[in-house]
Amino acid sequence: MKRTMISATLLAVVLTAGAAMAGEHPGKEYIEKNGYNGPATCEECHKGIAKKFLDTVHWKHASKVPNVHGKNIDPKKEYGMKNRIYSFCNGNDIVNRLKEIPANEVGKSKLAGCNTCHPGNQQCEVGNCEVGVENSIDCLICHSSNYDYSKRKPYKNDKGQVVTGQDRSKEAAMAVGRPTVKNCMTCHESAGGGVLIKRGFAFNKENDVHAAKGMVCVDCHKGKDHKIPTGLDPNNWANDGVLVACPDCHTEAPHKSAVYNTHTAKIACQTCHIPHSGGAIAKDFTVWDKQANKFWEPSTLKRDVQATRPVYAWYNGKVLDSPNYIGPDASANRKDKASKIYPFKIYHGKAFFNKETGDLLSMDFAPPMATGDARAGVASAAKILGMKNPEKVAKDATTGWQTVYFANSHLVTKRNALTCDSCHSDNGILNFANLGYSKKEIEKLTNTELYFNKSMEIQKSKEKED
Repeated sequence: MKRTMISATLLAVVLTAGAAMAGEHPGKEYIEKNGYNGPATCEECHKGIAKKFLDTVHWKHASKVPNVHGKNIDPKKEYGMKNRIYSFCNGNDIVNRLKEIPANEVGKSKLAGCNTCHPGNQQCEVGNCEVGVENSIDCLICHSSNYDYSKRKPYKNDKGQVVTGQDRSKEAAMAVGRPTVKNCMTCHESAGGGVLIKRGFAFNKENDVHAAKGMVCVDCHKGKDHKIPTGLDPNNWANDGVLVACPDCHTEAPHKSAVYNTHTAKIACQTCHIPHSGGAIAKDFTVWDKQANKFWEPSTLKRDVQATRPVYAWYNGKVLDSPNYIGPDASANRKDKASKIYPFKIYHGKAFFNKETGDLLSMDFAPPMATGDARAGVASAAKILGMKNPEKVAKDATTGWQTVYFANSHLVTKRNALTCDSCHSDNGILNFANLGYSKKEIEKLTNTELYFNKSMEIQKSKEKED
């Protein structure tokens, strides 16, 4: 059947379904009759959407990053998980694309890689836009509420390539709709080596007021043509050029209290409403730990959700990238009109550095995952990246630490938000001296008269609730 005939048939189904279709994605009857043929089926209604998706961060894993600067940042290039080298991942999609890990001491191997979450089948490099590559897009992993994740496992095809399976079943396709929390969090909660390792947040009713209200991720991160709005996290560079922020919904004066509303000019919403986070606070890629399955993982210090107190700093969206530091640059301060005080999870990563240039070196996880030999991973990565004398680079590499600022953007609370005395008492959480305030100003900011009445009001309100 020709494409125009299919479209006409599908349109007729949609128009005649009437009230029976309420709350359902149109085209269910067509899929039930004809099955699901990947993006080609979606394109019957969403014409051209697959090719547009190829120009998004979820596909490319990279973008221009005009807010990031450093000696190794070329403003003409795109950066992201595809090619960045920093101490949380220490390897990128170029070095650690889906591959077979060599056999360990008990002769077992496995298929793994940093880009296992990429919504394609891995037959092309991440970000590849060859003709026809859009046919490999896995639309349902984000849009089906009945997706069988066991079908999305890596395997070797008949050419010996390591590829990713997809659930393209009729059952999954008939459950298509807006992405659910599970659709998003399957990748975003498990990034960086396991659940709650990288970002350290759980979007559920116990830990986030938005989830408790029944909201889902795309209620705030509303995409257009699959370009998803995000914030400017110093750790997470790549973006689709569209931003999301609390005032989009809550305005610049979100409180009943005028006193609180005066704070929004210089205090980010997250500072008071995200008092804790979790996840990894440090990793050592120079020392790998043997797991029960006889494979090795980098040594990792991690914390449960809500277990980590943030560090507070001025931030205006501009990021400094260096071998030893990734975070707010020096332009962020109390005198800068674009800066606000934000909360950050501070992460420290120990890794290998190029002895000649001082640059952070990438690591191919396959060798150390099999044997625990970290320098073998450095040598392999250097070879993949085309560096001269990769074995010598690895042998001569020095070790050191990099500090990375992770934005606290989730785990939002209303009931347990910071109150006046949280910051303004003598033992308050804000280090006013580090934030640029003078001794005289600090004495004024920590005067009990400043916060006592308001704090008593809040205390009595909570006592009534209990």
